Amino acid sequence: MKFLIVSLALVAVALAQHSGPTYKQPVQPVAILKQAHDFSPEGSYNYAYETENGIVAAEQGSPQPVGPKGDPAVISQGHFQYTAPDGTPIAVQYTADENGFHPQGAHLPVAPHVPELIQKAVAYVLAHPQPENQHN
Repeated sequence: MKFLIVSLALVAVALAQHSGPTYKQPVQPVAILKQAHDFSPEGSYNYAYETENGIVAAEQGSPQPVGPKGDPAVISQGHFQYTAPDGTPIAVQYTADENGFHPQGAHLPVAPHVPELIQKAVAYVLAHPQPENQHN
């Protein structure tokens, strides 16, 4: 039994040494050049900031009545921009509401155009639903 424990310990040490050292580069602090925020008791808010490494962000939002019952949900809109590690400038404008997050940006993929006949077929199917238990 002692032999098994010693053997496992030696294997663990060998694997640890074989994996090589893992050095992390120290992270340099990034200065905040501009920062503003305002939060109201009724739930409205806005904030904005800019850092020395080119990151810019801003958002504003407030509770709004949504849905058939008029339940409150926070509706917001904003933007952010930064430079990707490969040097590509990234800029996103967005809204967020009861239906989710809706980003827009030149770097984001765009769905292909849906042909008109397909659009008509989908509209027809949605307008004429069939019972779920009916199989044709």
